[in-house]
Amino acid sequence: MTGKHISFILSVALCFAPLASGQETMTEEHKRWLKEKFAAKHQALIPKVAVADMFYGCNTVRKTDPVPYQVPDIIRKMDKNLLAEKLKLCLGEETPQSDNALNFGLVGCFNDQLSELSDKERMEKMELVESAILRLSREQRQQSFTKCVTEQAIRYLQ
Repeated sequence: MTGKHISFILSVALCFAPLASGQETMTEEHKRWLKEKFAAKHQALIPKVAVADMFYGCNTVRKTDPVPYQVPDIIRKMDKNLLAEKLKLCLGEETPQSDNALNFGLVGCFNDQLSELSDKERMEKMELVESAILRLSREQRQQSFTKCVTEQAIRYLQ
């Protein structure tokens, strides 16, 4: 499978996750309206969502914090400065721009996007996501993460 195919699979998985859970997806028109109405809030929320995803993915693997946080709770309830400190502690010597941090972010974002699926379906899709992460170039992973976080932030505006 080529990188383009894997990137496409990630995009398709993201787009169809709400359909698989029985939820209706927002129309493009509704998304556009939300972006226009909440553009400033959306732009302010994107960095926190990205950091939340990175921390979730990192903490799931490295377990630097004993609390098994869920992405929605991190985004909605955790102070952004505390979140930044927790990510820094989890990443250790690495920076948020590192490959590992990007991979953690993808895992966190897709895990959140697929959270409405059954455990079995989510685990199957997350295996595909994790497999795809290993095959994608950094640029493709960055594009996928940017798209995923943007969509995710829209959901948290509602």
